[in-house]
Formats: sequence, C-alpha cells, structure tokens
Amino acid sequence: MSEAQTETAADANREVLPIFPLGNVLLPQGRMKLRIFEARYMDMIAACMQANSAFGICLIEHGNEVGEAAQPHRVGVEARVIDWDMAQQGMLGITVSGGRRFRIADYVVTPKNTVEASIDWLSEADMEVPAEYASMQSLLQLAAADKGQEVIAAPYRFDDANWVGYRFTEILPIPPLARLRLLELEDPTLRLSIIFQYLSDHKLLGR
Repeated sequence: MSEAQTETAADANREVLPIFPLGNVLLPQGRMKLRIFEARYMDMIAACMQANSAFGICLIEHGNEVGEAAQPHRVGVEARVIDWDMAQQGMLGITVSGGRRFRIADYVVTPKNTVEASIDWLSEADMEVPAEYASMQSLLQLAAADKGQEVIAAPYRFDDANWVGYRFTEILPIPPLARLRLLELEDPTLRLSIIFQYLSDHKLLGR
C-alpha cells in the first residue's frame, strides 16, 4: 500500500467531532460549567444532547469565543453534557464531563460558523503514581476534601498517575496555555514531575 493510500485509509477511519473553541482547557475526567448564548453553539450542543453524542473542547489558538469561528489548538478533550438548565432566558447552562484526549488532524468551518474536526484519539498510559510523588497524593486528597465535588469530581483515583496529574493541572493557578502543555504530554510521569517541581517551588508540599 502506498503512503497516499495509507493516509486515505487513516482519514476514512477518523471520527468527526464538532469543536467548541474556548479560552480554557477541559481535562479528562474533569468537569466544566458553561453558559451558552450564541445560537450556533446552542444548536450544536442541542444536537449533541439529542443524539447523546460528544463534542470537543479545545483552547483557542487565534480568535475569540464570540464572533468568527476561532482557530483551535490541535489537542483537546471530548466533552459530554451531564447536566443542563435554561434558568435564564436565551442562555443554556451546561455541565460537561471530560473524556478522551484527541488530536485534530484537520478541521473546517461550517456554514453555521462552527468548527468540525477530523480527529485521532490519543492513548493514555496506565500507570500508578510513583512512590516519590506520594506527597502529591496526600495534598490532592486534602484538596478534594476541602474543595468538594464541584471542583474535584468523583470517582477519585488517587493511585492513578494520569488522574492525579490531570486534577492538579485542573486546579493549579496557571495560565490556560500551561494547562494545555501539561494536557499534551504523553508521559504521565513527566506531567507529575513538572507539577511536583511547581508545588515544591511554591512550598505547597509541606516539606
């Protein structure tokens, strides 16, 4: 099979996701509350809810949340609506849960001024938290008890290196682009080591 034929076969197997470009980063197994007021995104979310399907959330690379369709960064996270309300007229409130990471292979701007992307799912290494980062587990347990379900959602997986790394990425006071860079990492141990250094530098580990 030629290289061109291989690429064509890969393209045919790619899923297409509607993309919601945002100024923040959704993390796997995380939660995010959104207020939707633009008709294009209300229609997009309503279609996903009706079909019980997912959409993707990506950090904006160029552009804005409102107006012309923004250019998304290439790595994002699958989002599924788990709660919604219409408490305010003309505004849809939703809570989404983060699923799998993906990388955008290509995308188009639709006639409705939304983004649709062909994506590849990114795998996650199954790994326990190494012993040298046990203090991070203890700190995250304290944070979960203090902040509650609204900030750190159950089920808790304090032994899972990916889960611990993503939860710190979610709650640390760092810029969205820094969150994205941590999300993009393929090695959960590297993610933990970077966060461990941040926590140590800010004297948050009680050592």
